[in-house]
Amino acid sequence: MKLAIVLTEGFADWECALLMASARGDFGFEIVTATPGGRGVMSMGGLKVVPDRDAETLDPASFDALVLSGGTIWQTEAAPDLSAVYRRFNDHGRPIAAICGATLAFARAGLLDTVAHTSNSLGLLERVPQYRGADLYLDQPQAVSDQGIITASETAPVSFAAEIYRAIGFSSEDLSSYLRLFGAEHRAAK
Repeated sequence: MKLAIVLTEGFADWECALLMASARGDFGFEIVTATPGGRGVMSMGGLKVVPDRDAETLDPASFDALVLSGGTIWQTEAAPDLSAVYRRFNDHGRPIAAICGATLAFARAGLLDTVAHTSNSLGLLERVPQYRGADLYLDQPQAVSDQGIITASETAPVSFAAEIYRAIGFSSEDLSSYLRLFGAEHRAAK
């Protein structure tokens, strides 16, 4: 299995970290990081990343899924327009996933107009003038997967990772145990 992870300047460190670490370290996936223009980026927490390649040339035939990390850039004029990449993956039946502010990129591309989805809030998505998916918005803390499009709020990296794994058809008892372990903090205290 091979995942393309798109990072931008100011990406939110925690949003894809669990997915990347479990996929690579525990399950043997290949992780390829990509950025707009192939430039190095720095996360919110100061982590500097030299990407494997530029995001614009990602080919869906080479990957099992495309994942966008959230971050501050998606709410600004500096947000990259990678809609051709998202559409290319979606048109080729490859799951595409966005967490936190990256859901704005999917909204701008019209990808949330006909599928159930979530984000940090409906109000955030409604800032995108072309967004037409408000009736399909689900106000819930867990990630949402519908027709190969996965979305999550900034507080849902565990269910985000789980939905990506499900979308690519990966499951195992090890994965189930891993997700229970990281989801345990959300159970009610005794």
